[in-house]
Parts: sequence; C-alpha cells; structure tokens
Amino acid sequence: MIFIVEDDANIREIEGYALKNSGFDVKCFELSTDLYQALEKELPQLILLDIMLPNEDGLSILTNLRKDKRTKSIPIMMVTAKTSEMDKVKGLDQGADDYITKPFGIMELVSRVKALLRRAGAVQLDSNLEFNGVVMNVEKHTVTVKDVRCELTYKEFELLRYLLENQGIVLSRDRIMERVWGFDYEGETRTVDMHIKTLRQKLGESGEIIKTVRNVGYKIGV
Repeated sequence: MIFIVEDDANIREIEGYALKNSGFDVKCFELSTDLYQALEKELPQLILLDIMLPNEDGLSILTNLRKDKRTKSIPIMMVTAKTSEMDKVKGLDQGADDYITKPFGIMELVSRVKALLRRAGAVQLDSNLEFNGVVMNVEKHTVTVKDVRCELTYKEFELLRYLLENQGIVLSRDRIMERVWGFDYEGETRTVDMHIKTLRQKLGESGEIIKTVRNVGYKIGV
C-alpha cells in the first residue's frame, strides 16, 4: 500500500493511476488530517508526500511522522514544485528518504518509488506489466501475447513498456521520442509512427490495444 498526500487533484489522480497500473495499492489524501486518520488504521509501505499543502506543509508532516515510533521507519518521498537546493536539503535532513521535483515524468516517478522500496526492503516487486493478454516481464525482457512469445527489437520493447507503464494516458510523439529515443535524438517524430506500426503487427490482433489519438499521439487503455 502506498499513501499519496497531494492537494492538487489532477496531480493526485495521475500519481495514483500510474502507481496502480504498476501493481501497487494506493490511497490518496488531500489534507494531513486525512493522512493521520488513515495511519491510525493501517501503515503503508511508502508515503508520497507533497511539500506545499494547505493546512500543514509536508515538512511539518514529515517531522511528525519521524517522531512517532509507529511511522518513523516508513519510506517517505517528498514531492515538490520547489527546485532550490535548500528545500531538498531540508527534506533530507528532516528524514525524507528521497525527493522528486515537479514536473516529473510518470516513468521516473514509478522507477524511483520502486527503487526506494527496494532499498527499504519493503516489497518483492512484480516485474510484469499487463494489458488484455499482453504480458511484459521487464526483468526477463520478454513479451507474450495470450501466452505466445512475441519477439521485439529493443526499441519496440521500450516503446511498449512506456505505453504499458502509462496506461490510460495519452503520450505525445514528442514525449515518446524523448523517453524512448532520448533527448539528443535528431530523428523525426514519424520514427515513432513507424515503430508503432511494426509493434502493432507483431502483437497481431492484440495490436489494437495501442490507440491512435488524432493529432496528439498514442495510448494503451481507455
């Protein structure tokens, strides 16, 4: 279970959706009072804690959690729009285990959450990403479609992985280029279209899970 404390409804929804699609159970809270009430009933494996909150700032919440013997060992990742080094230092000095600065990519968020949980020894993470019979094992670098092995190139694999990790989210061609091919890639965005085409072909009938969003990009899911 991961607790998210974030007052911005859009960001809260995106964080929750991304983590749920990565196999985590998630509960979201807008205020510190809601968080404290929930902690009385159960303890999460990790808390994603925004610094800028309306009734009590994240650093104050962090201090309270570290003082309480029940919650002092819970891994906490601070989420903040602030970029100054001092804000990061304050959080780490007060007991935060990691931080991520807005705006951030969904893949980065999920990866850092998993890395923090691994460091904390909190969970055995499921390395599978799934959607409608398409199953990707990230650790083994394999893809099966309805239990039949599907051979993909490295870029096709990374493209499918990015789409599966962001189910339900429309990904623009530019975002896909940036994440799969890298910041310094000088090719055109039609490279993405070509790889989507071959990926769909290799997935067979299941290729229809990749939806084209006109004039924007692609997505998997509703």
